[in-house]
Amino acid sequence: MNVTQFRRTILAHYRKHGRHELPWRETRDAYQILVSEVMLQQTQVERVLPFYTMFVKRFPTARRLADAPLSEVLVAWQGLGYNRRAKMLHAAAREVVARHGGAVPRSVSELERLPGVGPYTARAVAAFAWNEDVVLVETNIRTALIHHFFPEDEKVGDKEIEAVLARALPKGKAREWYWALMDYGTHLKRSGVRVNTRSAHHVPQKKFAGSMREARGAILRELAAEPGFASRSNLEEKVRRKIGTERHAQIAEAIKTLVAEGFIEKDGPRYRLAQ
Repeated sequence: MNVTQFRRTILAHYRKHGRHELPWRETRDAYQILVSEVMLQQTQVERVLPFYTMFVKRFPTARRLADAPLSEVLVAWQGLGYNRRAKMLHAAAREVVARHGGAVPRSVSELERLPGVGPYTARAVAAFAWNEDVVLVETNIRTALIHHFFPEDEKVGDKEIEAVLARALPKGKAREWYWALMDYGTHLKRSGVRVNTRSAHHVPQKKFAGSMREARGAILRELAAEPGFASRSNLEEKVRRKIGTERHAQIAEAIKTLVAEGFIEKDGPRYRLAQ
């Protein structure tokens, strides 16, 4: 398939089957688009939808998010997982207010300087908020490109994919193009196409049950459920009941790292979400 045929295939599929109703596709607000992109990292659209709607209602601007204590942001995030994203988004909002007057910067280079914003997220915000002709790659885009342009190749690098995307991108239509491309990649996956293991950047998903991430998440959920400080013994007991009584050492280490990383605060033998 050449790039012209590929472009036609993608856009035709989008016209007929595109997810046009997604709320972050109905806005040009760069802050709200940034929120959606951070939430969508490693998380399916269906799971993000209710959290996104609630979050932008509660924190409709970067300034509102920046002014909120971290504890309030972490409480709002509970159930979505990967709590580091909430902390980094909060830090990014404070940077936007402090350095950019509350307006999300437009240039990719400035976006990449925000906490937690990497090359993909910066380019996604540029494309979806301002329709910039940037080249960006994520998992669904990889699926579409590997399936059609690298059907027999192994260890396909993003540089190879980017080279094809640069030729396929319809100038001045980045916003619609990437929506369409992501939807098409999702369609391929739901149709049984599994090619991302042939990407050079594929990382197998680690088991969640029994992981440090599970322990950290359980601790934050317990602290989010009750305002104020909780005693360490009471906190550990509640978490052990949720994830396993034999995981005392792991829970202790998780509490220690959460304090060190600024997620929770310590006052003697008591803990609470960071303010």
